[in-house]
Amino acid sequence: MPYVADSSPTTRIWAEFYEDNPSLKACAGTINMAWQLLGDVLNEGGQVLVCGNGGSASDSEHIAGELAKPCALARPLSEELRSALRAVGDDGYLGDRLQGGFSVLPLVSQAALITAIANDQGGDLIFAQQVVAYGRAGDLLWVLSTSGNSPNVIHALRTAKAIGMKTMGFGGPSGGEMARLCDVVVRLPGASVPAVQHSHQLTYHALCLAIEADRYAS
Repeated sequence: MPYVADSSPTTRIWAEFYEDNPSLKACAGTINMAWQLLGDVLNEGGQVLVCGNGGSASDSEHIAGELAKPCALARPLSEELRSALRAVGDDGYLGDRLQGGFSVLPLVSQAALITAIANDQGGDLIFAQQVVAYGRAGDLLWVLSTSGNSPNVIHALRTAKAIGMKTMGFGGPSGGEMARLCDVVVRLPGASVPAVQHSHQLTYHALCLAIEADRYAS
């Protein structure tokens, strides 16, 4: 089923994004494809696994922070869940304060697991092993890599494809090897690693705002 966005709030978000970042207009086609793919997976109840190295690891956690909890809008719980909470003793504290969240899991955050995988299996398998453990057909693996050639990212993408997951990459101008393994790859501009990462940050912020607005804007 194709992902159909609510045009009014999301149109404003994207118009402001390209007005503020005219250098990214050249990427509008693939950015829109990324938005469609991300929306499809989340709307169908799938989860999103996110990973990258260094600054891209921080970005992976940042993306989860924008999607698993409110970013810019209130996300009230359904009355069904509020009622279920009351049935187990909630006096309104949980029902009033908890918010809706999208299922987004950064693969960079579990130090004990990551170091165990690196020590016992191989440092280049830290993401691929988690994809085996957590990924299911129809889920999405979202990778961020300025070079597009990081071995641990490539191994994770191959594993995700074998499982039947969707794959999406944010890269630099070349896209690197990961471009061959991604259903959607967004090649973002930048003459240096920090510049590419800045383009990543601008773009994923807009994506997260648009996903949230599509579901929660009144």
